[in-house]
Amino acid sequence: MTNKNLLIFILMVGVFGILNTEMGFIGILPYIAERYDVTIVHAGLLISLFALGVAVAGPTMPLVFSRFNRKYIMLLVLGVFTVCNTISVFAEDFNLLLVVRVLPAFLRPVYCSMAFTVAAALAGAKDAPKAVAKINIGVSAGMGVGGPISNFLAENISLTASMSFFAITTFLVMLATAFLVPSMPAEGRLTYGEQLAVLKKPMVWASIFAVIFLNGSVFGVFNYLAEYLASVSGLSPTLVSLLLFVYGLCNIFGSMIAGNLLSSRPIGTVKIFPFFLGAVYLLFLLGGNAFPLVAVLTVLWGLLAGINANINQYWLSHAAPEAPDFANGLFLTAANLGCMAGTAISGMFIEAWGTEYVVCGGLVFIVAAGIIFWSQCHKGSMNPALIPANEPV
Repeated sequence: MTNKNLLIFILMVGVFGILNTEMGFIGILPYIAERYDVTIVHAGLLISLFALGVAVAGPTMPLVFSRFNRKYIMLLVLGVFTVCNTISVFAEDFNLLLVVRVLPAFLRPVYCSMAFTVAAALAGAKDAPKAVAKINIGVSAGMGVGGPISNFLAENISLTASMSFFAITTFLVMLATAFLVPSMPAEGRLTYGEQLAVLKKPMVWASIFAVIFLNGSVFGVFNYLAEYLASVSGLSPTLVSLLLFVYGLCNIFGSMIAGNLLSSRPIGTVKIFPFFLGAVYLLFLLGGNAFPLVAVLTVLWGLLAGINANINQYWLSHAAPEAPDFANGLFLTAANLGCMAGTAISGMFIEAWGTEYVVCGGLVFIVAAGIIFWSQCHKGSMNPALIPANEPV
């Protein structure tokens, strides 16, 4: 493994550790509610407030830290996550747990945006999508595997063991970063005003809304997937857990596929993607109660969700290549806003017509995203040949 590949691997594991901290709490909410004697809804604040912190910090914190040495900022972020995760293990008061849970959320976009930027810069313009796809593998693993791992540890060992896993992961990545990652000073970076100036570009705003719609289409439906599989498809709890785990694994493989697709044929991939995702949702709508079909569709959907994450980052970062850290921060905020908006709209379809129509929310969002993508492609504004590469680290 070359030094370049080693660095990208460390970044990938670091992103996994941070996303695992974020999403792993989903798998242990019932145990937290029991330990701290709070309702499951109250315990859910650990998830919702973290997401809100990420959405608020997305466009601001990466911008603030963009002019500092990236190695030291990464160590700072990993250190804060490690300390807060360690305090979480021993916290006896729920309010203290909530505080140390939310504080790292404001630094989550800093590490993730830098990981995307550094990986792309190390690989060069041609192979940047492949390098970014490796970082997204860490994202997919953290989001799709973190929950099942934390749940398994809490169920079979203890809640303390489960929460210790979060702290140990970020601590090990912090050590690897300290000893194996070289100094990365941000020399020749743009001023804050110059980075903010990208918001004057119509293409940037179009890309932000495209990411909101695309991510809303995927996660607005996914957040209700467990309920869908249980109530509409009639699957047992064991099968539901298995399919959710398979979905997470397929996210990882989807990210690997996306790296090659976006390196060789990015525009074609983006233009055809809405049709594939829309087709999957239509098939869910027509045959969601048949197990063999729903299992196949879950696999396909998982692969597409992995590709989706890479398209989102690719599109927005290429809309503002002159300010990569800020663009990646915007991507993270847009993705979180899309998740919240998609969940709300899909929830409205459930309340109006029933759980089987949750995919209608996904269809609405994917149509909106497809219109924006096709419009931008038609204008030629996202032609990779016309976009300068990210400046080197």
